Amino acid sequence: MTDTLTPAAIADQIARLDYRAEAFIDGQFVAARCGATFATYNPATGEVLTRVAACDGDDVDAAVVAARAVFERGDWSQLPPAERKAVLQRFADLVDEHRLELAVLESLEAGKPIGECFNVDILDTANTLRWHAEAIDKLYDSLSPSGSGVVSMITREPIGVVGAVLPWNFPAMMAGWKLGPALAAGNSVVLKPAELTSLSTLRLAELGHQAGLPNGVLNVVPGLGHVAGKAIGLHPDIDLAAFTGSTDIGRRFLEYSAASNLKRVVLECGGKNPQIVMADATDLPAIAGNVLASAFWNMGENCSAGSRLIVQREIKEPLLDELRRQLDADWRVGDPLDPGVQLGALIERDHLDKVLGHIEKAKAEGLEVVAGGSRIGDTGYFIAPTIFDEVPASAALAQEEIFGPVLAVICVDSEEEAIAVANDTCYGLAASLYSNDINRVHRMARAIRAGTVSVNCFSEGDITTPFGGFKQSGFGGRDKSIFAHDQYCELKTTWIQLAGG
Repeated sequence: MTDTLTPAAIADQIARLDYRAEAFIDGQFVAARCGATFATYNPATGEVLTRVAACDGDDVDAAVVAARAVFERGDWSQLPPAERKAVLQRFADLVDEHRLELAVLESLEAGKPIGECFNVDILDTANTLRWHAEAIDKLYDSLSPSGSGVVSMITREPIGVVGAVLPWNFPAMMAGWKLGPALAAGNSVVLKPAELTSLSTLRLAELGHQAGLPNGVLNVVPGLGHVAGKAIGLHPDIDLAAFTGSTDIGRRFLEYSAASNLKRVVLECGGKNPQIVMADATDLPAIAGNVLASAFWNMGENCSAGSRLIVQREIKEPLLDELRRQLDADWRVGDPLDPGVQLGALIERDHLDKVLGHIEKAKAEGLEVVAGGSRIGDTGYFIAPTIFDEVPASAALAQEEIFGPVLAVICVDSEEEAIAVANDTCYGLAASLYSNDINRVHRMARAIRAGTVSVNCFSEGDITTPFGGFKQSGFGGRDKSIFAHDQYCELKTTWIQLAGG
């Protein structure tokens, strides 16, 4: 394990990479049963990294069979909590030990800046596993107050086989958010990584096996969403499907559940998140830094990205000046493997074209570009961080999730108008609010319809806080925190009538 990120260490790690590109089923790497593969690319260059097993329904079925068998045997599901805890702690330790390797894999395959992968994403993955491991033997079941003639026990039991379908923007981190609580509760898991970013998830599965997860407890089936992902959604022996991704695909998992076994569904979907800056917020440099981080972190490929800046009119111009100054000074676009880069490449050519299409449409509608607004270079999928000013709240740029480095500035004249604009969306994932008036903060935070509201900062909270959305941003549960354990468990009541009671 190294705690230092240097160009020499990165180059050495790249030279030693050994891609895990087959499915991981029942404790071993195997080719897809049909023999098919698909290419995975480096978004910074457009070059093929390797070819990955293209799993289909037969592979998903094999993984579910293995997951169900080990669950019913109790090798993991019936293991004492302290023993599951020890295995998951070893898993977290191995993620820490292979931090640079996993960070390089994610930077290469997702176009993410290596500094963020190394210092944020992989650390968070290990910490999430470790946090949920520590919670296992501290969760108590309960007795109901049902009277002296009975003993009524309310207990949690693992739900069974969990199918998890992951996004491409935070591959390892989102795997950790699903695996931590699902494995801690005693479930078996079948993971499908996004087809654009399979490599770090496959390596995580191998590390989990090395840590002591029994064969079949953690399976990874890479493949196309409409094939392997759909097979997970429709599988009659999967008890819960957890999905992070677009709202449109999330709807399909509800349909799959209805068409199969009414499996439980947990969705974390899209967002069109507001950042509200009121005129009484005075620390413009700090506010601008947070606004830029919210809008452009991970190239804006983030469901909680603050892509709408709702600003009170009298403070807009000085805030815009500070945004442009910091953007020029601090936000460098370039090679994702350069530790000094803040903005890497967008995930693929189709997504690049989609984001550029939004930008060109906004220009055609007469919206004013005050920063960026174009592609950078002709190799790789890079876009300059882009700010549009005076965007109408009804414009497509203010309503549609772009999932790229594009910020829409919307002017308002009052607290009431700011709230109305903030809530004028089908989404409700996250929001940020800047004000020095504590009474206003409480009023506005309560009125904003979002799962997370950060005040005078951009934050998604930490591992102790639940993460998920209102309205079309989420369904059925939350990631992170102790609340995430509940969605991977069944509640059982055991009613015991006492003799003579």
